[in-house]
Amino acid sequence: MTPTLVRQHLPRTGHGPRVDRRARARDWSEIQERMLVPLYEAVYERLDVGSGARLLGLGCGSGLALLMAASRGAAVTGVDTSSDRLAVARERLLPAGRDPHARADARIVDGSPGDTVRGGTADTAASGTGTAGGDDPAYTVVTAFEPIGCLAGDADGLSEQLAEAVPLTGHGAAVVLAGWGPPERCATASVLRVATRLAEPLRGTGTWRPAHRDDLEDVARRAGLRPDGSGRVACPFGYADVDSAVRGLLSTGLFDPAIAATDRIQVDKEIAEALHPYERQDGTVWMPNVFRYLIARTP
Repeated sequence: MTPTLVRQHLPRTGHGPRVDRRARARDWSEIQERMLVPLYEAVYERLDVGSGARLLGLGCGSGLALLMAASRGAAVTGVDTSSDRLAVARERLLPAGRDPHARADARIVDGSPGDTVRGGTADTAASGTGTAGGDDPAYTVVTAFEPIGCLAGDADGLSEQLAEAVPLTGHGAAVVLAGWGPPERCATASVLRVATRLAEPLRGTGTWRPAHRDDLEDVARRAGLRPDGSGRVACPFGYADVDSAVRGLLSTGLFDPAIAATDRIQVDKEIAEALHPYERQDGTVWMPNVFRYLIARTP
């Protein structure tokens, strides 16, 4: 089964029980994260990521994309602010974890890209001790695989991360940005519209919007990057059943404003109804999607 979506950590307000962040992180890592594996593979193949590459993953989440790069021989550093997802990433990537692809040069940082060189308690090196210093070699690849262009304001957050990340790279380093494809080619767009409709009472909370054609180019230009190619990748969202689909989609955080405006029961119900057209006779759910990536180069 193919598989991710976008992650946004919005404050929990409104009705219903508090969001269980640990359960959501499990749903993300076990159900949703793998949805963008075809995107990761396409980018790594195009850039020939392998031994000798030093990769910085922005918004690395629970680390699946990092793990795939590490399995190709790259030295990887992941940065995020979700402690629950990072706990999974550490299990996957650090030597104390159980994954056979863990590498001694993998690093997981709870914080911003600048924390990879500022050090401090937010920075967890693969060895479990020490931090990165200013003498570390420059990153050759920066990835931002969390798709932008579906939430109002999500590009601003990525721009802030790039402002810290770009100075850590060498000349001509590849920076990869990802986003949703055209809504007419993304079946999941019809389900995500539920989030916008239910969250209507809470305007300005970062609800879903259709992707714009130049979202990625706009971010690259603002960061002072030079576009150097792009591509589209089919990333169908496949789930074992409707319940798994609902849990996976909720784990993205895209429905948090809808939950705040209504309640969790109402959101669950309306997502399930929106999934009916994509439910197959065997009970599985299948939604074809296309995602886009842009490769840009640092000055």
